[in-house]
Amino acid sequence: MASLSYYKCMAKLLTCPIFQSLSSRDLDLLRQKAVLKIFKDGEVVFQEGDEGDGLYVINRGKVQIAGVVAKNVRHVYSRFGEGDFFGEMAVLESKPRSATAIAIGDTEVYFITKQDLLALMPVSPELALGLVREVSRRLREFNRLYLQEILQQERLSLVGRFARSIVHDLKNPLNIISLSAEVASSDKATPEFRKKANDRIGSMVERITALVNELLEFTNNTSKNVFVGAAIDYAAFVHHLVVEMRPEIELKSTHILLENEPPSIRLNLDPKRLKRVFYNLMHNATDAMEEGGTIRLRFRILGDVVETELEDSGPGIAPEVEDQLFDAFVTFGKENGTGLGLSICKKIVEDHGGRIAARTEPGRGAIFVFTLPMPGK
Repeated sequence: MASLSYYKCMAKLLTCPIFQSLSSRDLDLLRQKAVLKIFKDGEVVFQEGDEGDGLYVINRGKVQIAGVVAKNVRHVYSRFGEGDFFGEMAVLESKPRSATAIAIGDTEVYFITKQDLLALMPVSPELALGLVREVSRRLREFNRLYLQEILQQERLSLVGRFARSIVHDLKNPLNIISLSAEVASSDKATPEFRKKANDRIGSMVERITALVNELLEFTNNTSKNVFVGAAIDYAAFVHHLVVEMRPEIELKSTHILLENEPPSIRLNLDPKRLKRVFYNLMHNATDAMEEGGTIRLRFRILGDVVETELEDSGPGIAPEVEDQLFDAFVTFGKENGTGLGLSICKKIVEDHGGRIAARTEPGRGAIFVFTLPMPGK
């Protein structure tokens, strides 16, 4: 008469997905090869790097599979319970263990050597089929979980990069507000200085508001937004903008130079949003010119558009990002930059009905060119 342990072993092996299709004869052959092993809580069943010696089926308890992914960092890949199997890759390939198996609580496992399993496969095709089927299923599941984890990490990375972009873009106007507030509150400040400081604070608050709105617009489906502009003299707009930006730009030892006068033509503009294009392009330029330099502005009328060209005296555009310069989150050589600013520039210019591009020429810095349509065009 068969012993109680015989029936327990047969029942446990039969619950394992690999062996569920085996005949009673094949299952009995398998049971004869199975060796019961007992592990205490926290005891290592096998170690990463060990020789792959066989397959394990859990009779009682749990097993955790983990691997080292970085220095002193161990990642848990999976946990298995009663009736589950692990260590199966050792049967299919002659490579060391790629992870460590550790008992969780007092654990019993049936161990079947690689040699015994390989010897049984010619007489039991169902065993080979079951093993391949379950390994394939686990690989698909592992890939699914791995992709989910990668996507989650990428989402977190994008959030972090987006946050850095916001902080980077807010830093300059906040510094101006801080300095202006200090001037306005000084006992020695004249009424004229206080008025200038208060005007600058108001201007920076408007700029921050426009920035936040632009970022919110970027995160939404901006293609659904309807552009609403007004007829504004482009020359007056540019001159006012340069006067507003010059003190901030000069704090970084950079000078703004108008090489020619902007055309005094009334264009259909959203001034708050178009300011953002100049802000982004000029601050990118000052970031590129660490020792200071010059930002040159040029203007011309080409057919039915007004073209604005902005050139800095920096090192030019890195070839690594030239083809993706206006894509979101593409950046190069900027500690806090994300490339989000240029993506926003592209969106704003295109909403105005224009186009934006960039180039580098030998011996010159980065050159950005954008166009705005003439009235009625």
